[in-house]
Amino acid sequence: MNINYPNTNLFINGEWKTGDGKETIEVINPANEEIIGNVARAKTNDLDEALSAAEEASKTWKNTTPFDRYRIMRKAAEILRDRVDPVGQIMTLEQGKPIAESKLEVSLGADRIDWMAEEGRRTYGKLIPARSGNIYQFTVKEPVGTVAAFTPWNFPINQILQKVPAALAAGCTIILKGPEETPASCAEVVKAFEEAGLPKGVLNLVFGIPSEISEYLIPHPIVRKITFTGSTAIGKQLAALAGSHMKLATMELGGHAPAIVFEDANIEKALKILASNKFRNAGQVCIAPTRFLVQDKLYEEFVSRMTDFADNLNVGDGLNPDTRMGPLAHDRRIEAIEGFVADAKSNGAKIHTGGSRKGNKGYFFEPTVMTDVPLSARVMNEEPFGPIAPISRFSNYEEAVEEANRLPYGLAAYAYTNSTKTAEAISKELESGMVSINHHGLGLPETPFGGVQDSGYGKEGGSEGIEAYLSTKFVSQSNS
Repeated sequence: MNINYPNTNLFINGEWKTGDGKETIEVINPANEEIIGNVARAKTNDLDEALSAAEEASKTWKNTTPFDRYRIMRKAAEILRDRVDPVGQIMTLEQGKPIAESKLEVSLGADRIDWMAEEGRRTYGKLIPARSGNIYQFTVKEPVGTVAAFTPWNFPINQILQKVPAALAAGCTIILKGPEETPASCAEVVKAFEEAGLPKGVLNLVFGIPSEISEYLIPHPIVRKITFTGSTAIGKQLAALAGSHMKLATMELGGHAPAIVFEDANIEKALKILASNKFRNAGQVCIAPTRFLVQDKLYEEFVSRMTDFADNLNVGDGLNPDTRMGPLAHDRRIEAIEGFVADAKSNGAKIHTGGSRKGNKGYFFEPTVMTDVPLSARVMNEEPFGPIAPISRFSNYEEAVEEANRLPYGLAAYAYTNSTKTAEAISKELESGMVSINHHGLGLPETPFGGVQDSGYGKEGGSEGIEAYLSTKFVSQSNS
């Protein structure tokens, strides 16, 4: 398949431009390690221009009617929906995931724009009964102001569209710092909004050295809110910086999702759903099932069938329609996953399949299944963010809950059981921002997405998603 990969510029004040220093960063195809293009690097002057543009645009965008904002956003969604095939191909080239996953991400991204466009028309205030007959009390919702958004490379379109539509629908302007590893698919989203008629300066796109950009934008007085998706370690640093400047923040951070399979579960269903979602995007998913906890009765069968699934998973270039798992996104992930496997083995873990880099060209890693992994191993405590499935056994309900809640992460959790009583109990006891029972029902446009503890705070998606970009103003008026 011959695809022309585009170089990516910055988008500032309605114009595509090279960075002030004319510097660029190389973009690498993770399937073959070849340089396929470059992305412009923003310097301080570029950031100042984006800040000024966002501030100026805010004067009119916040006063644009919700219905007019809705019309622009719905048009952008249709433009993106019409480009599923070419945009999906671009994403697979730069990120590596199978083409079917890329196309699905683009389609779901358009749905996210539609959802928030509708939510923007429903940012209701309320009347509050007063204690005196001549007093009129009410609240109104107002945009918080200019937003700085930081998005990762694992879902380059999905993560943008968890943030940008909510900000736009609320009446905020936004400066988006996209991922340098996957810039072109990000740019395609911005082009859709540009062509839909979004006024210049409302949405700006920059790339560069992440620390330089975040350390400049977050303290800047024009920026009123930040939103970040990424690792817990980086998220804590940015949250601290935001806090020191009293900036509003939404933090969607790492996870380490327990997946509990009780002995009365439908093992066929549990295995199919959990295995597919473990190795989706080569395991580079913050809500991927990570620690598999299987009750004694089903343990041996589950391990055997998970191993068979991994053995038969077609790993290769994501542009091949037969591929079911692509490469890791970059060489840093290869090094990280090798470290997790080596540490587990040194602590006595048994590797049932996988455990090694696949081939010597491209960032491929074998789907890996392991057992007998002690709790002291790194993979049982740190987010692996890769195709590793550690499986442990448990004997009773209390044991499963204790292990599921052992870590300070609380983004996603899964459970499989045919008992209504067990399902109700586990949904209450799992310390997680999201719990899915007997299916994989997280991350839809209409549902809230976010974690607790070290997995961050604030929600994206659903009706809760737009609230993060709104401020409630109370007005008390005397009519005499």
